[in-house]
Amino acid sequence: MNSSDLFDLSHTRARPLFDQMTRPWEVLPLLGEFLLELGPRLGPDYEQILPGVWVGKTTVVHPSAVLQGPVVIGQDCEVRPGAFVRPGVLAGDGCVLGHASEFKNCVLFDGVQAPHFNYVGDSVLGWRVHLGAGVIASNFKAGGGEVAVFWEGERVFTSLTKLGVLAGDEADVGSQAVLNPGVILGRGSVVYPLVSVRGTVPALTIVKTADRSSWVIKRIN
Repeated sequence: MNSSDLFDLSHTRARPLFDQMTRPWEVLPLLGEFLLELGPRLGPDYEQILPGVWVGKTTVVHPSAVLQGPVVIGQDCEVRPGAFVRPGVLAGDGCVLGHASEFKNCVLFDGVQAPHFNYVGDSVLGWRVHLGAGVIASNFKAGGGEVAVFWEGERVFTSLTKLGVLAGDEADVGSQAVLNPGVILGRGSVVYPLVSVRGTVPALTIVKTADRSSWVIKRIN
């Protein structure tokens, strides 16, 4: 499994980091150090608004949002009221980090929207991924232990005890769905509201319930 199976890497400033690693989850332990190196090199279109926090000058950060560096947020983003952005977050251009949403140690590609009451921890959200209100990307197994992912029928251990979702480009997740630790969403996949998802959702697939027998292939016009 390579990052290019899920993501168009032209839509993130983390491309050099992804190019160094074989598997997409391998970038997550390196994010903090990468951001501390990236931030000072971003140029005049960015400003450092807090220690270790760099934000594009066309981005709007609400006064009630809390940002803890290292964090880099791109241009034309919204960091809405009550957002909690914890260390190790890289958001691309045109992202929404929403009201009462929490982000920690994650990569948001360009155009990601997580607008209302979301939790995104130890995750990678690809280009134009959308999370409905209340979507939770759970990153820690009940009882703890190493998180595994499933890819092409193979169980792959990640060496991580915290891993949320790897959501491919243009995946769309309905309100109050729960993405369990190590979930992979293929490009263009759709998860209906209130579903608890485990394992891997193939590209261009709709998940209507947690029962895999109900998955249907999305029709492309």
